[in-house]
Amino acid sequence: MNRINLVTDHNATQEQQGLFDAIQGQLGMVPNFLRVFANSPAALRGFLGLHSIAAEGGLDLQTKERIALTLAEQNACQYCVSAHTAIGRKAGLDAAEIAANRAGGSRDVKADAAVKFARSLAQNSGGVTNTELLAIRNAGYSDGEIVEIITHVGMNILTNMIGRASQVAIDFPKVELQSA
Repeated sequence: MNRINLVTDHNATQEQQGLFDAIQGQLGMVPNFLRVFANSPAALRGFLGLHSIAAEGGLDLQTKERIALTLAEQNACQYCVSAHTAIGRKAGLDAAEIAANRAGGSRDVKADAAVKFARSLAQNSGGVTNTELLAIRNAGYSDGEIVEIITHVGMNILTNMIGRASQVAIDFPKVELQSA
């Protein structure tokens, strides 16, 4: 049961419905976590703006999904694990890669560095070491891409918090947490 109201098409204000129409146009659906965000149109606009900016960067979609998967598992957000498993599959990640990402790594050497860096950022509230920064640079990531990884970590922690705090109903194929 949702602990925070889901804004539906039936109870949405004109502003909320306008945001839903834009989301529907891009995704073909309005995921439940965005319906939770819509309780504050300002928060939803802010999230969509950040998501839009982050989507323009140099990181490939698979790396973004790998980061989302590791953080969702790390933060025990079943909604986000379920959503990013489905999105990751659409992005071309196979079951073995998704399992590796959820465990905090990747079978791809360069992506493994990004996933481990993202995991450390989240575990240490951004307090990564010089050794970790050197490792991510040595893996081939530019300072711009490092900033993008940090941005994706922040966005994913935000969505993990929304998912966990609201206990939003999962509207993707349900995936159990590894720790469950």
